[in-house]
Amino acid sequence: MTSALLPAFAKGFALSAGLIVAIGAQNMFVLRQGLKREHVWPIVLFCAAADACLIVAGVSGLGSVLAVVPGLSLALGLGGAAFLTWYGVSALRRAAGPTALIVDQQAAVSLSAALAGSAAFTFLNPHVYIDTVMLMGAVGTSLPPSERTPFMVGAASASFAWFASLGFGARFLAPLFARPAAWRILDIAIGVLMLALAASLVRGALAS
Repeated sequence: MTSALLPAFAKGFALSAGLIVAIGAQNMFVLRQGLKREHVWPIVLFCAAADACLIVAGVSGLGSVLAVVPGLSLALGLGGAAFLTWYGVSALRRAAGPTALIVDQQAAVSLSAALAGSAAFTFLNPHVYIDTVMLMGAVGTSLPPSERTPFMVGAASASFAWFASLGFGARFLAPLFARPAAWRILDIAIGVLMLALAASLVRGALAS
């Protein structure tokens, strides 16, 4: 029985891994917090749990409901773009500021602020719903009922493995980021990426 369910688990794991392992706003946020070693476990658990909930919702049929809600795509796109613009400008200001090269003086982020950031990067990104609720939901609902649970478990496992690797694996980059200039380069990269994603969200929202 267990061996018969492994293909569904593997299918969920592979699909989730393929969708999530990409440079995006959420991943850059987790990476930066991992480099700072701030609230890594809560952030990893929140992001993985959020993905799991969205995957379960998609397999349960929420994707078909969201697809017909008028104005939802526009609202998510514009809201996400506003948040990414704010975060991108903040990163560029950090890079340009006089304390940008003094890593020890970078302001610590409270747990509530870190979780709020995780929530914003997760739920204000329309692509998250496309990947988890709609795409993974469509694949999951196409499976026989007996295979849906292992599919969802596999998908959620890939999400947790990725965020844990990203958050805790960041410490292996510590020697590189012991050089203050590396933080400036990272913040510039984050700023540019966030602004580019914001522009993409606006274009997508207005075109939908």
